Amino acid sequence: MFRNRARQRPDGPPTALIGALLRLPHEAIMTRIQAALAGHGHDVTSTELGVFLFPGPDARRPIELARQCGMTRQAMNYVLAGLERRDYLERHDAATARARVVRVTERGRKVIAIIRAEVRTIEREWTERLGERRFEALRTTLLELALWLGKL
Repeated sequence: MFRNRARQRPDGPPTALIGALLRLPHEAIMTRIQAALAGHGHDVTSTELGVFLFPGPDARRPIELARQCGMTRQAMNYVLAGLERRDYLERHDAATARARVVRVTERGRKVIAIIRAEVRTIEREWTERLGERRFEALRTTLLELALWLGKL
């Protein structure tokens, strides 16, 4: 039988496990990014947004983007086709005959700029909330984990 492993605090709700503590801020960031994009007239779905996240799609192969987004190559090609139809990116032949790479268009670069600007705004807000020392400690810790996990 599965048990809720969250610890109950005597004075309130259960303490969330690390997965939730990482997921919840991520969800808040993604919601803000999508609102910022919509506010600038960009019709990018949450699935498509994954393509534009760090390190971005430019000069990458569709299979790499599929892995980044946790989907099959076929599903990623469907996502890329939609982005290509709306002029966010283009697919080009790579150096080898069997590979293709993604190139970001001017419209796609605008999306990336909006994403980065919104994340910088969020970082400023979080720094104000946590204080500079705590926010930098959070960033350093997450960077260390990402490097240790082989994600960077």
